[in-house]
Amino acid sequence: MQAKIRRYDLDWLRVIVFGLLIFYHVGMFFVPWGWHIKNNNIYDWLQWPMLFLNQWRLPILFVISGMGTYYAFGKRTVRQFNWERFKRLGIPLIFGMLFIVPPQIYFERVANAQFTGSYWEFFTTAARDGIYPEGNFSWHHLWFLPYLLVFSWALSPIFIRIRKRPGKFVQWTKRLVAKPLGLYWFILPLYLWEALVEPFFDITHDLIHDWFAIINYSTLFFFGFVLISLGDTFWLSVKKIKKKALIMGLICFTGLIISWQFEDGYARHFTEAFLKVANLWSWILVLFAYAAQYLNRPSKTLAYANRAVYPFYILHQTTTITIGYYLMDLDWGFFPKAIILVVGTFGISWLIYDLIILRIPLLHPLFGLKPRQKEIVTA
Repeated sequence: MQAKIRRYDLDWLRVIVFGLLIFYHVGMFFVPWGWHIKNNNIYDWLQWPMLFLNQWRLPILFVISGMGTYYAFGKRTVRQFNWERFKRLGIPLIFGMLFIVPPQIYFERVANAQFTGSYWEFFTTAARDGIYPEGNFSWHHLWFLPYLLVFSWALSPIFIRIRKRPGKFVQWTKRLVAKPLGLYWFILPLYLWEALVEPFFDITHDLIHDWFAIINYSTLFFFGFVLISLGDTFWLSVKKIKKKALIMGLICFTGLIISWQFEDGYARHFTEAFLKVANLWSWILVLFAYAAQYLNRPSKTLAYANRAVYPFYILHQTTTITIGYYLMDLDWGFFPKAIILVVGTFGISWLIYDLIILRIPLLHPLFGLKPRQKEIVTA
């Protein structure tokens, strides 16, 4: 069997960004923004690091997913790819909605005095109550999976054509990307979506009315596929631009902070839209560049973490909310609670993964685990 070729820097970025998601959801427990349960004390200062993280954490995940999709098409037909995507995304989604997400809703309902009774009583009646937030059936933090599944299915005919017959489109894109600052042309459609679509559609994560998120995230997903198809052209370009992108990211985020201090208006909206897309794209380029420079090498730690990251993603928010429910009314201050939530979320998720999921093969497809494969690093 031929060894599978992969870029380890992309694996590291995937692990790091999903790890940051745990910290982000712990932070949601403490900031003023709406979330499922809230601490008894809110900390406004925590919004600023979270706002910085929030600008690019989801966009880069969709770009990385698009890159991974390019490799997934290596030896698959469209039909094989779409079936594999369902097994990888659809089965964990269904399992998660039935068994992983319900405890989150239970603790939210109990905390808000919307339900009294045992978890078993809640679990056996939840499905009859309709769709969240009015009802109790939801995919909550697993929303990423149906979006990725739909994007994969919808774009698979285009992807396989690019993969098998790159043609003039890839050659033209290579010439564009090879130019100085050529990678910044990719922000043009993102700016159009941000300026002209975002004002009319709130992000809902319900897949039905979430038109801005669908258009924006599918574009980033497509970008990831296209960029990785360029081969060395992309990696050489991102290497050359990394310092400029870092400066651009710092300037744009500073500009966003300043913009947020002014009242809404057309001038602010169109300016802020540009700053947002230039900011998120700059940090994506920065992360790709420095990961390629320092992280494109195999390690036992990466091999373990890369396999564990998907189960951790599925498990983590339920763990955070469960712990948070028992901490929310204690007068312990920010740091003791935050440390308990972070350590508890990582620790309990790891115990469930390492001691239960890994040791029971029947659970592997429910958490998106694939068989181990031999891999070699790419240049």
